[in-house]
Formats: sequence, C-alpha cells, structure tokens
Amino acid sequence: MRIALLVSLSVLAACQENHPEVPRSSLAALPPSAPSPADNPTTAKKVELGRLLFWDPILSGHQDVACATCHHPDFGYGDGLALSIGVGGKGLGPFRQTADTGLVPRNSPTVLNTGFNGWVDANQPPDPMRAPMFWDSREESLEAQALGPIESDVEMRGDAYPMEEAVARVVARLAQIPEYATLFAEAFGEAPSVAVSERNLGRAIAAFERHLSQPNSPYDRWLAGDDRALTPSQRRGLDAFHDVGCTNCHSGPMFSDFQHHRLGVPEQPGVADAGDGSGRFRTPTLRNIALTGPYMHGGQLATLDDVLEFYEDIDADGGDGPAQNVLSPQLRGFDLEDGDMDDIEAFLRALTDDFDREIPASVPSGLTPGGDIGG
Repeated sequence: MRIALLVSLSVLAACQENHPEVPRSSLAALPPSAPSPADNPTTAKKVELGRLLFWDPILSGHQDVACATCHHPDFGYGDGLALSIGVGGKGLGPFRQTADTGLVPRNSPTVLNTGFNGWVDANQPPDPMRAPMFWDSREESLEAQALGPIESDVEMRGDAYPMEEAVARVVARLAQIPEYATLFAEAFGEAPSVAVSERNLGRAIAAFERHLSQPNSPYDRWLAGDDRALTPSQRRGLDAFHDVGCTNCHSGPMFSDFQHHRLGVPEQPGVADAGDGSGRFRTPTLRNIALTGPYMHGGQLATLDDVLEFYEDIDADGGDGPAQNVLSPQLRGFDLEDGDMDDIEAFLRALTDDFDREIPASVPSGLTPGGDIGG
C-alpha cells in the first residue's frame, strides 16, 4: 500500500528480517541536558523559581490560568485537547470546559525537550537564543516564548488590561510579593528591588523548561548501548521509518527539520489556516509523541493511528486530494510491508521519556497551583 508518512526520523535500525543492519554510530543522539544561553546559565535556584512561576496563575490577567494549565505533566506537558482552553476555562486537560472567551486557535505543544528546539545536527548545536518556538516559529528562544502567552487574550491575559501592558502588570504583581522578591534576588544575584523584572521572568521560566529537556527514552537508552531497551517490533519500526523516507521532515536528533510545511490537514471549524502566514506550520518533534495527542497544529487527529491513516490516504500525485501546488513537496507515496504500521507506532512509543512531574504544593501568590483546574 502507498503511504506518505511525515512521522519519521533520522535514524536506522538494527537488523530485523527484511531490514538491513546499520551501524549504531551513524544514529543521531542528544546530550543529556539542553544547553543554556551565555546570559542565562541554568541553576537550581532558577529552575525552582521557574517551576513556581510556571504553576502560578498570578501570571494571568484574571489570576485563573497558569502556564501549567495548558502544559500539564499528566499530559506530557500538553493538555490533551485539540485546541487549548485558557482564559475562562474550568477543569483539567481533556475535561476542561470553555466559557464564552473562545478557544486558543492552536493545539498546545509539549514543553518537554523544547530546550533542544532547532537541533537538526547533533554535531552542530544551534544558539539557544535562536531556537524556534510556537507552531509558526514567531519567537526565538525559550526566554521569549515564556512571555508570549502572558500577552494573549485567549491564553492568559483575558480583558484585564491591554496587551502592551500585560507583562509589566504581571511583573508589578510579582514585585509586591516578598517571597518572590527574595527568590528572584537569590536566583539572579541582584537586589530584591530590581531582581523582579521582565527579563528575569522570562529567564526563570526558560530555565525550568530547559530542565524538562533531559531525553532518556528507550530509544536514547538503546543508542547508548542497551540492546534490550527496544523491542524487536520497535527496532523494525525504526528501520521502517527510515526505509520509507520519513526523514524528509522528521529528521535529526529531535526528529524535526524545524521547517514549515503545508500538509493539507483540514482546519478545525472556525479556525483560520494562518500558520506562518502561508498556511504552513513547523514540523513538531516526535519525542514523547505517544503522550501528547491529539495531533497536528489544530489537534485534528486524535490518535497515532489516525495520523498514520491520514498520511496513508494522501494522494501525493494530486488526484482528488488537495492541489499539489499547495502541499509541501516532501509528501510522496511509499510502499510498506505487512505489519510495518504496527511497528512504526511501536517505535513512536519508544520515544517516551521519564520526566519531572513535580507539582508544587503551593505558590507564593497563595493562589491554586495550575489555576482553575479543579473538578
């Protein structure tokens, strides 16, 4: 059968029946932790301050939404929703309900391993301050990304104040809390009167998010020499991914080329196909993909099976499908052997890390960690 799979990777697998053996030394791996910018080295104090800020709804306009509301460890630091529900929502993950404030027009990407965004060559790590963020790569670096949702009316700000005032208002709130003033001062080595700043707010949250970039999946353990870390099915799936040419887009140690592509996936009702301005979206990483559904930029596909079937049904040569001239040229048909689909999904599940799931018992504002996520 023919299938156009963009869920692919930059690696080859050990020998399994019809698949040739490739030396493990040719595979791309990530270091055990993400590098930090020269002006924001990761420290334990920054990480713990960033964790508190990540969970504190004081960062939102009406103090009911935290970063963790849409990036929760129970859902692989996503939220399990097709389109995220920020301002005015109640509940956690797939059970969260929206008010009349509307949905966030994009699926919530995982925060896990975002400290490695932009890595397409393990031998040439990119500048952390140039790492692409968001589905449309509109920001570069975790430091810049951390402040964006604070300004968004549907994500965190609501109608509490104008967008251009949002970050300054949040910083002013934080500065009035003695515990935060002390924590910022200790984390950044500055006087409490100046340590709580927009720059340090972004840097603290970024430090926490880089702390979540510690790949240790079965695949990583297999690369490190543990032959039992991958099952025979997963090794066959790894090889099948390479054999059908999926490395066209999901390549490198992050399984992403970090380029923008148009796939022709139907948009959610009422959501404009904006992307980067031309209807294209950045290739997401496949790391932790088994935890972060639903999939695609608008969460249009619920399961990994749905994703594989979507690509299977694409007519890369035109036909009755979307016009060829608007789809990314990397889409093409492939022939798969019987059982390859199951093996491919098995391998995707081998990209799941163990990661920090700690939820603070309290935050310095005294608000509920995570915002309004109760039943």
